[in-house]
This record gives sequence, C-alpha cells and structure tokens, in this order.
Amino acid sequence: MEVTRALARFIVGHHGADIPETVRREAARSFLNWVGCAVGGSRHETVERSLAALGEFSGPRVATVLGRGERLDVMLAALMNGITSHTFDFDDTHLKTVIHPSGPVASAILALAERSPVSGADFLHAFILGVEAECRIGNAVYPSHYDVGWHITGTAGVFGAAAAAGRLLGLTEQQMTWALGIAATQSSGLREMFGTMTKPFHPGNAARNGLLAAILAKANFTSSNQGIEAPRGFAHVLASERDLSQITDRLGETWEIALNTYKPFACGIVIHPAIDGCIQLRNEHQLKAGDITTISLGVHPLVLELTGRKTPGVGLEGKFSVYHSVAAAIIHGAAGEAQYSDAVVRDPAVIALRDRVTATVKPGVREDQVHVSIKLKDGRTLDKFIEHAVGSVDRPMTDAQLEEKFSGLASGILSVGETDRLIGLCRDIGKLKDAAEVARASVPAATLNRVDRRLG
Repeated sequence: MEVTRALARFIVGHHGADIPETVRREAARSFLNWVGCAVGGSRHETVERSLAALGEFSGPRVATVLGRGERLDVMLAALMNGITSHTFDFDDTHLKTVIHPSGPVASAILALAERSPVSGADFLHAFILGVEAECRIGNAVYPSHYDVGWHITGTAGVFGAAAAAGRLLGLTEQQMTWALGIAATQSSGLREMFGTMTKPFHPGNAARNGLLAAILAKANFTSSNQGIEAPRGFAHVLASERDLSQITDRLGETWEIALNTYKPFACGIVIHPAIDGCIQLRNEHQLKAGDITTISLGVHPLVLELTGRKTPGVGLEGKFSVYHSVAAAIIHGAAGEAQYSDAVVRDPAVIALRDRVTATVKPGVREDQVHVSIKLKDGRTLDKFIEHAVGSVDRPMTDAQLEEKFSGLASGILSVGETDRLIGLCRDIGKLKDAAEVARASVPAATLNRVDRRLG
C-alpha cells in the first residue's frame, strides 16, 4: 500500500468545489473556536515565558501572535499560536482520537498567510485538508499509539500542518509525499507532559515542524516516499497496532472535521461528562458544598489514566484532575478558565470538597459517559447518568454558545467591538479576500502600534 503517496495525491489534487457545505460550515466553526482560544490564552505566563525566551531569535517579523502586539517570523508565530491556542486546554477535540485538530493546522497556515496572501476560500480548503490528514492518520494508529504514551495532537498534528501548508505552497504530488515524510520523522509529543507548559508546546511544535516540512519539500528536499506506512515508518514505529486503511478508505467521501467537537469546559475532555452531571445536579437541587457528604463517579478507565491527579498544586494540573474539576464545578457552577486558576486549585473550600470525591472505573461506561452519585448530609442520594456530555457530537455546542465562549475568552483583551468584528471575520473566513485579516484583527487597538522593547 502506497499510503503516503495516496494521501499526498489527494491533498494536492482535491477541488474545493467538492467539499459539502456542511463540512465548510463546521470548518469555520472550528476556526472560530481556535481563534478564540488563541486570543484568550495569549496573556498566560506560558506564553510570556515562551516569548521572553524565543522572541530575540526571530527572523523577519511578518506574522502576528494572536491577541498581542508582537510580530515574529513565520516559524516562531506558528509555534507561538499553537501554544496560545492550547494553553487553556479549551480547544476543539476529534473525539475518535482525542486529537485537538485545529491548533497545529491553523497555527501553521495563518502564519504562512501573513507572509504570502491567500484568499479565505483557499485558506479554508487547506485547513479542511490538513485536519483530514492528521485525523485519518490518528484514526490509523489510535488507541495503541496513545496508550503507550504519545500525545497524538503533537504526533499526528505535524502531518496536518504539513499537508495544509503544502497545499497553500502549491506542492506537487512528489513534493507533498516528501513533506509528509519529513513530518513523520519530526512526529513527537509525550503524555508525560500533561499538566505542564510543555503540553501546549506540542501543537505549537507540530505547527512549526509541519510548516518546516512543507517549505523544505517545496525546495525538493527529499524524504522516504513511505514515511507513514514503511516497516520503519511512523505507523509501525510509533504504534503497536495500526489500520492503514483508515487513512485511504473513502478519502474525499467522508470528512473528519464534520465530527469535530468544542469544549464548554476548560479541561481534559474526558472530565466533561462528570462536570456536566455535577453541574446539572447542583442546579436542579440548589446544592452547596456544605450539603454534600460524598461525590462518587463511575467512569471510563481513561478518566483515571489521564485525569487522576488527586492533589493538583497549580491551575494547569487542575485541568487534569477529575477531583478538582467536579469540586470546583459544584462550588462555582462552572468549569471555565477561571476555575483552573492557581487560586481556585488552592482554595480550602475546593480542596475540602475535592477530598470527598471518589472516582472508580465502571464497566461499560464510554469515554463520554459517567454515573454521578452525590450523598447528602440529610440522608438523600442524588444520581445522574450522562449519556453524552454537553459539547459532544450528540450534544453539540450551538453557534451562539461558541460565540459566547469566544467573547468570554477575549474579554479583557479585546473590546466588545473588536471581539464582535473578529467573530464575524472567523465566521466568514471562507469569503474573505485575505485570510490574514483575521490575524490583524486579533490585535487590540491599544497595542497595535506598540513596539515591544524586549523583542526589538
């Protein structure tokens, strides 16, 4: 099977007119959600430290760090926007593989679009193709690849970034084959890094490395023609089990971005059912923390594997603690970025309730399900089964909810008028004459002309 070449042939030869309108619409929703997450995360200390460390090494400053006044070279901008968009762990999720698909792809091609102007229609087409490539490759190696410890957003995301950037650069079939091979050899990201600043580095690094792969291939820099499927290629080296047919079967007939989902809660996706169930019970019964004796959760095994931290010390760790998440959700009635601050993670009231939460694996419970049982001090027991968590494919966020989420993330960074304009540009990305208009509109007017002395 010439999987790498078949995928390359599809990417370079596909016609935008063949994409269904429903797929275009979901792609625009994905892009809007990504921009909101990038702007919202742009002032986090993870980003500040990254800029402080790397900014002085920038080449020509042609690309925007979304939500900020700084401009960097294309490679560094791709890295930084991948970091900002994933810092809050609030970005989109392809639930079949738990890939966060937009970060690596959009970060790479928006930076590229600021250097070489591209229409919104071509941008959106490349974005869709990039997400298709990364998610199909993810489908082929999930779950064994993920189970062994690879962070699939980084490892598969590099292919999406290479595919999308290569499409915009006009690569030939052979060059795209090389680009995918160059991406394959850069595929990396370890789950050990969850809860630290290095986790959002993964999609940023994937964006930069995928862009690098496409640029090298454009110059006829060669790689293996079977970087994905060869015995010593990506799929065999990084996964103990694989199904390469997942990459090529019905290619161009089904679209993975149509299955994309968006987070209502700013944490690991597997915690969402538990948060959803606890908030529902809280609101239905006007619960207070002092009313509760214990909270018991029956969960999928992945919940404990990914989010089993019982004593998180900082906000980033709290995003991977099902115990903190449900405690904060009961007390605050929400699980947005505010509930994952260092202060909330260390709040004695949250800690006290967190210590009364237990989570055990319940056979038959899927990743997007949970059994919640709350025992009250008055002797009652309240139960809730979540069949599909809010934000899932079966209970998707509406356009209005996505825009409300965007506005909340941009609050304090952009004015209301700036936010509304940026939402409109993202929503209509496929109609723009210049896709880079989105990047420019993400910069607050107050900082638009500021010269950052630290970065030169």
